[in-house]
Amino acid sequence: MKISLNNIKYKYEIFQIFSLFYNQDEIEFSDIGEFKINIIKNNIIMGNNIIKEYSFDEDLTEKENIKKYVYSYLVDTFGYGFPYGTLVGIRPSKIASKLLKEGFNESEIIKYYDKYYLASSEKAKLCTEVAENEKKLLNNDSHKVSIYVGMPFCPTRCIYCSFASNPISSVKHLVQPYLEALTKEIEYIGKLIKERNIEIDCVYFGGGTPTSVDEESFDKIMRVIYDNFVCEKNIREFTVECGRADSINFKKLNTMKKFNVDRISINPQSMNNRTLKMIGRSHTKEDVINIFNMARKLCFENINMDIIIGLADEGINEIKNTMDEIEKLNPDSITIHGLSIKRGSKLKDSDNKQAARGFDEICNMYQEAHARSKKIGMFPYYMYRQKNMIGNMENTGYCMTSKEGIYNMEMIEDSESILAFGADGVSKYVDTKTGRIDRTANVKDVKEYINRIDEMITRKVQLFFKEELQWQNH
Repeated sequence: MKISLNNIKYKYEIFQIFSLFYNQDEIEFSDIGEFKINIIKNNIIMGNNIIKEYSFDEDLTEKENIKKYVYSYLVDTFGYGFPYGTLVGIRPSKIASKLLKEGFNESEIIKYYDKYYLASSEKAKLCTEVAENEKKLLNNDSHKVSIYVGMPFCPTRCIYCSFASNPISSVKHLVQPYLEALTKEIEYIGKLIKERNIEIDCVYFGGGTPTSVDEESFDKIMRVIYDNFVCEKNIREFTVECGRADSINFKKLNTMKKFNVDRISINPQSMNNRTLKMIGRSHTKEDVINIFNMARKLCFENINMDIIIGLADEGINEIKNTMDEIEKLNPDSITIHGLSIKRGSKLKDSDNKQAARGFDEICNMYQEAHARSKKIGMFPYYMYRQKNMIGNMENTGYCMTSKEGIYNMEMIEDSESILAFGADGVSKYVDTKTGRIDRTANVKDVKEYINRIDEMITRKVQLFFKEELQWQNH
């Protein structure tokens, strides 16, 4: 698909809309493209053999008009559209949040999403509900920060994963050097936090899979996190994303209880054993059930479970089975993810183009998961989107009353500063008065992180504490 565009400044926006309908690798901009888009005076003239002319809506910007009418043309051509219309941003509920602050009601917000983005009323309602629920808990104190700690190791690498995670069996020699570097980073910044009397809101230990290391190593790094960010701090939430059942056991759960972890994730992604094997997981649904019940016996009262819509060969029946099994366990929250085919994943690089059966069934699977979450008493409290998601949908967190994942909300909505530790951690300084966000990232590669740990620390110190460091003096 070659596209001829006579206004180059909207090339990226046009690409976004076409990529909803075409594989990105098939899209090419050319002066002699067979699909022509011309902006002449106050008209958009577009077509492939057949020319369609659209007049500008005076209430919309030129860019909004172009996106809207290119999308409309492609809907006419293909005979279907997407629930979010032209909306491609990762935080669709932010629009609803802004409109609520301006006094819009739900009906007016639904009309706004339709007018500007051609988004469905169902998705506009979901965005509004999320915005209503999250505003009760978002932090408004500019002096607070949340903490993210990353563990870039997993028992095995899932076929859809593009995170900076490494199968631990192949990088055992890097585990202890990594933990030593991570400890150095945490302790140095932890000391500055204490000296400056900075308040910590939430602590999130994610990955990768934090519990993929051995019991002794896990206990040691948990103590480092606890001593620097949790002990004697009045934090709202301490989460460990245990993730995979094949990495969790009684001793590791007991370690988490010892260090006051109050929220954990046990993430099956699917409760169908055939799917688990296909995506590269070395555990079964029975393992998930056993670990979940073990955590309940140890009095974990806030357990999240993740599922993914669109995994290979899964249709509506498989989603129904997954939701049946999860409903029996009665978790405190469920995060419904849509499969995102990412660069760097085995799925992207393989001939297995995934996915679920077709667009209608994808929609039905989402609807089933959402409806079942609501049926057991949960409500949506946060959401975000990713590039290349199946069906151009969203990831949504559902929870029981008072069981929200607060860190998730703060991070997605950019409502407070985040200090991130470990390989691929991205720290951000949020100025709550101006809305400005400055970021600094740790390197992704584990070896590079270990070798350049002083540089990683310096980056954070300069961003958050405005100091220059001369490491030869330390």
